[in-house]
Amino acid sequence: MEYQAIAAYQVGAESGLLEKPVLAVAVKFQGQHKALAAVLSSTISKLGGTPVMAKMPADYGFPAASLKSQADVLEFAAGLEKAAASAYLGAVPQFHNKDLAKAAASIMGDEAMHWAILLNALGKDPAPAAFIA
Repeated sequence: MEYQAIAAYQVGAESGLLEKPVLAVAVKFQGQHKALAAVLSSTISKLGGTPVMAKMPADYGFPAASLKSQADVLEFAAGLEKAAASAYLGAVPQFHNKDLAKAAASIMGDEAMHWAILLNALGKDPAPAAFIA
């Protein structure tokens, strides 16, 4: 999911649809996803696993053709961030290692912050519910 987010923010940044302050936030979020991807990849390798590799942005099937405004890009990114937060929420209880569970919970918090900031930028309620669904 981190590689997907990196690619999605690249698509948004290259769309030419984002105003300068919004672009700066998108690039910041992309950088955070890059840091998370690097840590996850390293951790998986250290534990003897094989981390997934990043795909090309076109391979993710993003709706790039339907992104016609800044709001479209923000809606797209917000949907990905919400999905990522939900995915990490589902992963946390699966870890028997407390350090891994703590890391996943921390990443979930980052995803939730991104989602809230994007919702706010869209003029929507940044905290639409008490729980992540």
